[in-house]
Amino acid sequence: MKLVLAIINSDDANTVSNALTDNGFHVTKLSTTGGFLKVGNTTFITGVDDDKVDSVINIIKAKSNKRTQTIPNASPLEVGMYSSTPFEITVGGATIFVLNVDKFEKL
Repeated sequence: MKLVLAIINSDDANTVSNALTDNGFHVTKLSTTGGFLKVGNTTFITGVDDDKVDSVINIIKAKSNKRTQTIPNASPLEVGMYSSTPFEITVGGATIFVLNVDKFEKL
């Protein structure tokens, strides 16, 4: 058995959640916040049999989209001066961890 932890952009959370549950996977959703942009994410936790891990990952890949976002640049140029040139970064997609489960009990 494996434990799958997937960190998803909150914009895609409902789509991912619906797709996983529609395919018979039980998931727990946690509201989380990313460290870089300080924006909302959703972390999904699900326990699955080893042979179902690829199915879960494929669903997450299909339903979590990468997108670009423009953010202001706050890099210092000289003492007391900052550049105001915005730059684009890629957000979204998914970060997935798959962990071995030594024991599982549902009480």
